[in-house]
Amino acid sequence: MAKLYVIKIGGNIIDDDAKLASFLKDFASLEEKKILVHGGGKLATRLAEKLGIKQQLVDGRRITDAETLKIVTMVYAGYVNKNIVAALQANHCNAIGLCGADGDAILAHKRQHPVLDYGFVGDVDVINAELINSLLEKNITVVFAPITHDQQGQLLNTNADTIAQEIAKGMSDLYDVELIFSFEKSGVLLDTDDDTTVIPEINLSYYLQLKSKSKIFAGMIPKLDNAFTALKSGVGKVIIGKAENLKELINGSSGTTITNE
Repeated sequence: MAKLYVIKIGGNIIDDDAKLASFLKDFASLEEKKILVHGGGKLATRLAEKLGIKQQLVDGRRITDAETLKIVTMVYAGYVNKNIVAALQANHCNAIGLCGADGDAILAHKRQHPVLDYGFVGDVDVINAELINSLLEKNITVVFAPITHDQQGQLLNTNADTIAQEIAKGMSDLYDVELIFSFEKSGVLLDTDDDTTVIPEINLSYYLQLKSKSKIFAGMIPKLDNAFTALKSGVGKVIIGKAENLKELINGSSGTTITNE
C-alpha cells in the first residue's frame, strides 16, 4: 500500500512568514503523496477587530456568527489557502487549494450543543475519498482550508485538526496513512513552558493517566483525542511536533508519536 502523509499546519506558524515558508519548502520536498490541512492563524481575528465585529471564543473555539463566517471564509479559503498554494508552486510542488464545498470534498452538519450555540460551526460527516484520490493519482497535492458545507448551500467553519483526522481516516482504506499535527511546540510536553520536556511516545493508557492528573495542557487534549480516534479507524501512525522539524517528525527523531499499543 502506498504511503500518504496528511499533515496539519497550524498555530502561530501560519502567522510567521519565515517559518511558514521554511515549512512549505520541506513539505514540498516530500516525495510521497501528501495532503496539507491548514488552520487560519490570527488574521481573521485581526480583520474582525478592524471591521468592528466582536469575536467570541469558548474553550478556545470560535463562535461563528454570520458576519464572522464571511471573514473566516475570505481569510481561510481565500488569502491563506491561495498563498500556501502559490508558495508550494514556487517550490515545484503542483498543488490545488480546496475547501469542503469544492467537489463536495467535505460534508458536515451544523454543530448541535445542548447549551451553547456555536453558530455556523461544522462537524464533519464524510469526506469524498474518491475525489481526493483522483487528484493524488495525478500527482496533485491537495491543500484544504478549514471550511466545509452541508450540501444545502450553507458553509461551515470547521476545526482544522478534526478535518485532518477525518481525511486521514477516510483515506486509510486506500493508503498507508501517517497523520502529522505540526505547530509551534516540539510535541506533547510535560511542562508547557519547557520545550525540552517532550514525551516521545504516548499510548492510550498513559494518556488517560496523564489526563487524570491534569498533566496534559488543555489545548493539547483535542489533538490527542483526534489522534486516538484516527488510530482506531485505520490510520497507521500519528505524530505531533514542531513544524520546523518536519523531516525529523517523519523519520521519528522528533516530536511525540501516538500509538495504539
